[in-house]
Amino acid sequence: MKAIRAFYDRVEFPDDGAIVEMSIWRVPTPVIGSIHSFKYSLFYGRADQRIIGYDNVRGKSDHRHIDGREEPYTFLTPEKLIADFLADVKRERGEL
Repeated sequence: MKAIRAFYDRVEFPDDGAIVEMSIWRVPTPVIGSIHSFKYSLFYGRADQRIIGYDNVRGKSDHRHIDGREEPYTFLTPEKLIADFLADVKRERGEL
């Protein structure tokens, strides 16, 4: 089985040039460091600056980048991942 894109979305904010880009793939075997069958990269920022990011790069396990620091993230489901990420984006944008 090959990796299959399970979800993709991109939103641009014209008021400040920020973007949200979310990509989630179902993979045949877990990414090294993760125990689930998803590979993901969720990004909020500008072309030259990541403000918030969630990912599970090979060997680093599930984690998020917020305020310039990296911290562990507990992956439960793709839906929860997206909800947690968008809540952080809304908080950063002052929408919560």
